[in-house]
Amino acid sequence: MREERGQIAGDITVDEEVEQWGSVGGNVTVVRGGKFYLRGAIYGNLIVERHGRCHVFGQIKGDVIVHRRAKLIHSGVIGGNLINQGGRIFVERGSRVGGKVKTVSGETRLEGNQAPRPLEG
Repeated sequence: MREERGQIAGDITVDEEVEQWGSVGGNVTVVRGGKFYLRGAIYGNLIVERHGRCHVFGQIKGDVIVHRRAKLIHSGVIGGNLINQGGRIFVERGSRVGGKVKTVSGETRLEGNQAPRPLEG
């Protein structure tokens, strides 16, 4: 696993196993074979494509989109919408979603009573 610390300016694409301690100043796209562990913040959108994996401890300012056969575990705050397009999403207890939670298909699990309920359809 590659470990990065500090700030990354701009958009990044993750196609390997990466642990980021810090922030990303743009959009993050996790593609097939990519595993992204973030302890910090994303100041853009997070897109987890087919067969991508992502675990975020922290904040995402934009939207989160999880595609078919992708997986996201989130603990923290999502400023925008959380959209499941066929993947698996788990939002841990105490986390917040500022926008809407939409499950087009797949499994969306929101732990605890403080998390918003998913909107189906």
